[in-house]
Amino acid sequence: MKRYYLFLLICTVLFSCSTQNKVRDTTDFTENWKFYLGDDSVAYTPAYDDAGWRTLDLPHDWSIEADFSVDNPATPGGGALPGGIGWYRKEFTVDKSNENKSIYIDFDGIYWNSKVWINGHLLGERPNGYISFRYELTPYIKVGEKNVIAVRVDNSQQPNSRWYTGSGIYRNVWLTTVNPLHVDHWGTYVTTPEVTKENATINIKTSVRNSSESAQRFELYSILLDKDGKEIAKTNNSNDAGANEVMDMEQNLTLSDPTLWSVENPYLYKIITRIEQNGKVVDEYETPLGIRYFSFDPDKGFFLNGESVKIKGVCHHHDLGCLGSAVNVHAIERQLEILKEMGCNGIRTAHNPPAPELLDLCDKMGFIVMDEAFDMWRKKKSPYDYSQYFPEWHERDLTDLIMRDRNHPSIFMWSVGNEVLEQWSHIDADTMNLQQANMILNFANTLNKKDIDSKDLHVSSLLTIKLVDIVKKLDPTRPVTIGNNETEPSNHIFRSEAVDIIGFNYHENNWVNFHEKFPNQKLIITESTSALMSRGYYEMPSDSMNIWPERWDKPFDRPIHHCSSYDNCHVPWGSTHEDTWKLVKNYDHISGMYLWTGFDYLGEPTPFWWPSRSSYFGAIDLAGFPKDIYYMYQSEWTDKDVLHIFPHWNWQEGQIIDIWAYYNNADEVELFLNDKSLGKKTKEKNIYHVFWRVPYQKGTLKAISYKNGKEILTKEIKTTGDPVSIRLIADRQTIAADGKDLSFVTVEVMDADGNPVPVADNLISFSIDGNGVIAGTDNGDPTDSNSLKKPSRKLFSGKALAIVQSNKKSGKIILKAKSEGLKEATIEITTK
Repeated sequence: MKRYYLFLLICTVLFSCSTQNKVRDTTDFTENWKFYLGDDSVAYTPAYDDAGWRTLDLPHDWSIEADFSVDNPATPGGGALPGGIGWYRKEFTVDKSNENKSIYIDFDGIYWNSKVWINGHLLGERPNGYISFRYELTPYIKVGEKNVIAVRVDNSQQPNSRWYTGSGIYRNVWLTTVNPLHVDHWGTYVTTPEVTKENATINIKTSVRNSSESAQRFELYSILLDKDGKEIAKTNNSNDAGANEVMDMEQNLTLSDPTLWSVENPYLYKIITRIEQNGKVVDEYETPLGIRYFSFDPDKGFFLNGESVKIKGVCHHHDLGCLGSAVNVHAIERQLEILKEMGCNGIRTAHNPPAPELLDLCDKMGFIVMDEAFDMWRKKKSPYDYSQYFPEWHERDLTDLIMRDRNHPSIFMWSVGNEVLEQWSHIDADTMNLQQANMILNFANTLNKKDIDSKDLHVSSLLTIKLVDIVKKLDPTRPVTIGNNETEPSNHIFRSEAVDIIGFNYHENNWVNFHEKFPNQKLIITESTSALMSRGYYEMPSDSMNIWPERWDKPFDRPIHHCSSYDNCHVPWGSTHEDTWKLVKNYDHISGMYLWTGFDYLGEPTPFWWPSRSSYFGAIDLAGFPKDIYYMYQSEWTDKDVLHIFPHWNWQEGQIIDIWAYYNNADEVELFLNDKSLGKKTKEKNIYHVFWRVPYQKGTLKAISYKNGKEILTKEIKTTGDPVSIRLIADRQTIAADGKDLSFVTVEVMDADGNPVPVADNLISFSIDGNGVIAGTDNGDPTDSNSLKKPSRKLFSGKALAIVQSNKKSGKIILKAKSEGLKEATIEITTK
């Protein structure tokens, strides 16, 4: 018993010491919020009665909870889900030990038009739905008493986007408590001005904020740690910060034999910034550091650490399928893992600032990121989009993006726009309102008037110069680009001569001879392909081509809202996957490409409209199941052995079926039907598949790849019988009991021989017991109009998905799946 009490005493002392020594407290502020879908003009007041409101944890997207409907004003282009106005409130208490500290609330993103109050005081508003921002709470906090944060979110004006946005406080929220003398918000900027494989110079710029009413003497330390937390370099300086002043300081470190960050080995160091006064630590702040050097060459493309690297990237929207826009770290990690397995090494955050968690993961996993700010500038693409706020907010929003993200080693390029309508002359000062015109003309007055006159620049060119100038002042270490769908030199963005790298969206006919019109310029394909596919759906003959719609502005429809998975369907401004990759692969001056898109996403259901409500562009469907084209990229973008044959083998007797094979690391592939050889095929130059035209006959298709006559891989596809049972496969059967972690469970139905039935469309109903909930269900079908939060889902092309989320209790979760006429299935997931 004495030992027990001694143990308690030691634990109490250790806890007390650790609490006292925690000079910077960043608390997850996402639990136990109240939510009301609707509007109430007095809901910001502290005494407001919110007892009838729903209690939930953030991040939260209210739109994804509804059924899809063509009547929702977002339209199918915006995901066919509702917007509206919502309120959030949270009560909290600040301990008296923090009475003399500075307290801030940090929002990673609210979509959109948010207003935030603390104890009835309006802190501010931000219209941009993708930007991160901070408010100081210190002057309004009641220490030791109840405090109330209230947030109003207005996503009622629709449509305001060309894709699904989500609604609400859909990213994380943090409460940060620091001493009055502390590292300012986004207060470090770490660069590596000189890097070789032998040595690295590290430059650290630090902004120290003194929120007190008197000058403060302090010592600033910058400490370099390796990935294991071992200190390997340190520097320190003394300085004085005046009352209510932000003091900027600069320090340097040198490192011998650095481990360089790369896509294969994304090695991360860490800078610890420490402020001391009289030998006592008063603040400590962490900054990730990846040491690497890179360049873009007009003739040879992209180089990382002195080695040629082709950027094999994808454009990536922010939604997480059936989770909507609500940020979840494991859901993002799963997407990146699937892309990495495909051979992808790049992410373009199309077309908005991403969640911080995405960039953290890209740092750790090794992706070449193009961080994008805007989809539109002053000219709108949707009736109520960000263009209405651009004149007032673009400087603040762009500044905040660069300040937040510039320490991420995964970011190699900034993009300040995508297909903005300012590329063309039909938008001039006459079409702008007075505020927009004055904004640009005032900036023009800050430039050298002689230079402007000599170039005869359009206001859109001036705006381009302004945006790039904002970026360069905050981060001169990275190039700036813009995604352009006008690829002629007359484009006002190009005429500005402001961008470092020319970005082309599509127009593959202009890639090869790029330097004829853009001599000595660098080229990146900011957006490519836009091929259309529905997983598991095939239209033959496979060597025919469907180009849908006829024109981007011409409606298109047909009874079947699906697109063939043979890479024989694309939009008129795009191309096939193979034709696009052929150019990027074979021409050195093309630095790389960002495929439109890695994953299907909610909204923009090109080429169709309702009842379609999500896209067909992805190499991976909305549920995270790879389409067949995924394996073409895997065969080209990775060194691993690949052999993938398709389609399934459940057809009508005698029907002529085209069998395709993607393969690599082999000379040829031989196809067998019921053990009879149908011949060997070898890929032709710049063609990345082989195919056979085969009369269907029930049985087994088998493909074998050979290298120098030796078998490399064998793949079989069998004709299946009727389904008799359900199979559940979890990506992880042990997850954290933190109320956030997820297990993604793939659902299939099996025939009597244990083969998954690829054409099954059974309705599966789910139930759950234990320490978790069903967070969502999906199947990858762009036409499924049922809410993605419902615990039932029809299989689409033989597959469905159920996502299980833990609560905060350790133990077991039992997911049960049943369907009429089938043997039910269960799977056990452990939470720790």
